Amino acid sequence: MRFGKTEIVAIVLCTVWLLGLASVFFLDSTTPADRLNNIQLQSATLAIFIPIAVIWIIMSTIRTNRLIHEESQRFRDAIASINKINITQQQEYGSEVNAFMLKKLDEISNAIHKIETQRDISHDFQFSEQRQQNTSVEETPAVFEDDQPTLALGTIAENSKPVLHNSDFIQALNFPENTEDKNGFASLRKAMQNRETAQLIQAAKDILTLLSQDGIYMDDLRPDNVRPEVWRQFASGSRGRSISSLGGVRDNTSLAVVAGRMKQDAIFRDAAHHFLRQFDRAISTFTITATDVDLSTLSNTRTVRAFMLLGRVAGTFD
Repeated sequence: MRFGKTEIVAIVLCTVWLLGLASVFFLDSTTPADRLNNIQLQSATLAIFIPIAVIWIIMSTIRTNRLIHEESQRFRDAIASINKINITQQQEYGSEVNAFMLKKLDEISNAIHKIETQRDISHDFQFSEQRQQNTSVEETPAVFEDDQPTLALGTIAENSKPVLHNSDFIQALNFPENTEDKNGFASLRKAMQNRETAQLIQAAKDILTLLSQDGIYMDDLRPDNVRPEVWRQFASGSRGRSISSLGGVRDNTSLAVVAGRMKQDAIFRDAAHHFLRQFDRAISTFTITATDVDLSTLSNTRTVRAFMLLGRVAGTFD
């Protein structure tokens, strides 16, 4: 067993105490019997051992405090060493960390650029198709008809709404699946030639982009199926509980996020209400010629899912 300074001091004090008592006991001039009687009367046992116990208690306390102080000092030294190492590493690898962060920022910037590019697709389609329209007088069977006058020689007034089949309207509202979706882009180009549909698609693209900023994507939603007659009731002007099945989105997280953003973000709120107005106008026209199959297919498009989500938050179906 290794003794420290505290233990040595305690042993020395105890030894001095015992030697002092021995000297009093054995060097006293009285007889041994008298000495023994005196010790008994004065409770010699307690007088001998209590001071020793007190000495050891005090020394033990001092030793414990010293150990605690040493441990604290070691912790402080360790923390100082860690901080020093961190500072050194930051100095040595700071340039690499900065390069990594710059790379990540570039990736984020590229992602934002892609989103903005997708938002501008509609304008590019509209421009290219308008040029084709100006050089052609061919007409196809119509679902959406123009409300502007026809000019002489069969030409159509500028910014008119060319005919649009129901199937193209539905596919355009779902947007192309990817860059290889030729049919999706073809339907989108046709839809962008119709002014009313183009306004809806642009509003839908804007709101879908805003929703994606909160991690809300229409492909993740699984709304309830809607009967065709409910769509017809909505198109005819019905509101409230009679069309409550249109609000069949059950994703509470998405509903809570959208509700919070509608209250706090004025830009998001304006975009949402603009989208709802455009959808209301377009669906009223669409249901005139739409079959039950068309309406059932329409319910599975991304644009309609956005309508269900926003309409429920806005209280359209209450």
